[in-house]
Amino acid sequence: QVQLVESGGGPVQAGGSLRLSCAASGRTFSSNAMGWFRQVPGKERALVASIGWAGGTYYADSVKGRFTVSRDKVKNTVSLQMNALKPEDTAVYYCNADVRPYNAIVSGRSADYWGQGIQVTVSS
Repeated sequence: QVQLVESGGGPVQAGGSLRLSCAASGRTFSSNAMGWFRQVPGKERALVASIGWAGGTYYADSVKGRFTVSRDKVKNTVSLQMNALKPEDTAVYYCNADVRPYNAIVSGRSADYWGQGIQVTVSS
């Protein structure tokens, strides 16, 4: 059974930092894109950052320069370092891994693998 388990969320003050981690088990994702989405109540889940199977990265405009996505193919993990956090970064963050291999960016389809989500709350 494939599982993605997020950790590292929680409350933080504006300007602070958090590091989200996602540990995958049940299969390896070394040939798959992985990434992070976030969702706030009443809005669709949105892509925050992605790292492709070859290491290329993508960031939403709203987090460029503040967030950094990385992965460890040996440990089968993906992380999101979040700096200079803003109240508008408050959301449930979801780890995601593409089912299809060799993509440069995650697709975010329902058929892909998803973590259970972790809350990040940034207070002003």
